[in-house]
Amino acid sequence: MIRFLLFFIGLQLLTPRVEAQNKLSAYGEISVLTIGPGTSLNDAFGHSAFRVFDPVYNFDIVFDYGRYDFETEGFYLKFAQGKLNYKIGWNQHQSFIDFYKSSDRSIKEQLLNLDPEQKNALYHFLRENTRPENQYYLYDFFYDNCATKIKDVISSAIDDEIIYNPTNDFTPETFRALIHSHLHQNSWGSLGIDLALGSVIDRKASIEQHLFLPKNLHYFFQDATLKSSNQNLIEQARVVYEKQDPYLNNSIIFSPLLIFTLIAIIIAFITYRDLKTQNRTKWLDVLVFLATGLIGCVILLLWFATDHSTTAFNYNFLWAFALNLFMIPIVLKNKIVNWFLGYLKFLLICMTMVFLHWLTGVQWFAIGLLPLLLIL
Repeated sequence: MIRFLLFFIGLQLLTPRVEAQNKLSAYGEISVLTIGPGTSLNDAFGHSAFRVFDPVYNFDIVFDYGRYDFETEGFYLKFAQGKLNYKIGWNQHQSFIDFYKSSDRSIKEQLLNLDPEQKNALYHFLRENTRPENQYYLYDFFYDNCATKIKDVISSAIDDEIIYNPTNDFTPETFRALIHSHLHQNSWGSLGIDLALGSVIDRKASIEQHLFLPKNLHYFFQDATLKSSNQNLIEQARVVYEKQDPYLNNSIIFSPLLIFTLIAIIIAFITYRDLKTQNRTKWLDVLVFLATGLIGCVILLLWFATDHSTTAFNYNFLWAFALNLFMIPIVLKNKIVNWFLGYLKFLLICMTMVFLHWLTGVQWFAIGLLPLLLIL
């Protein structure tokens, strides 16, 4: 928390200087900064920003679009509904660099190959965006985030199209595979994403859609050209800071796969004991129907009650069936009615559909859930 406070103190101190300087000198430069992943889930995908440096006017500023305000009224509800506004902000370059160095996150810089008129147009665009009436935008993880804003702002400001020239070995990935490239699949963060996001992210992303990840933005910018002049977008690139600790916490201890395997073993043991004793453990049935029903309700709410485009067509509802909540009174009875056996057969068909969707590539399901899906 202290580091965050220090990081933003410079923001306020810098404001008058930004407002006072309207134009870059002939020696002004604009570059793109790419920050590597951090250790927490919200930092796992990296960060992107603009650096504006002018040695003549002696200022060095970083603009970035990845900021949000926890004090926003109804913050968590708006986030869940897909209605949370993010905003652009700025800070002194050295404070920005020092913050990410202290977090041991890699920093790379690419100098934009723009003429003086284009540089001033881009700088003016950024300054206009920082005005209170312009600084907010509706955040979208895949289509409108800190990285996609970089490419969109450049194209809009200089009124030119960026042409991406992928290498011959480039292979398009699905949106989900691109997420997995930054998250270990046997992690709680990956499980939450695979559970909440639907089959719409299991389609191949276009080249430009790959750029929602800062790492890919850096990669594709390196060989990109401007359509009008066919000149390289990047003049030169350098590594500002290299991550010192390469350690990644991929331990299986307390991982989803281990936890759900243990749960599956317990359920299997109780089920086997019930078969041997010709008994039925009601509390276990209630827990199974309660848990799958509640998860199913959340999935349906994300699908139909939010503005998130990526939570639609989520086939996790086939195993996390919301109607299971209404079956709990039936499960509590000593004698199961005949129609309920038909309902159980219907659930088995749904479970079969889960694995068919998985095998045919319609939707990828969380690896950590596999033991639970099998025991269900």
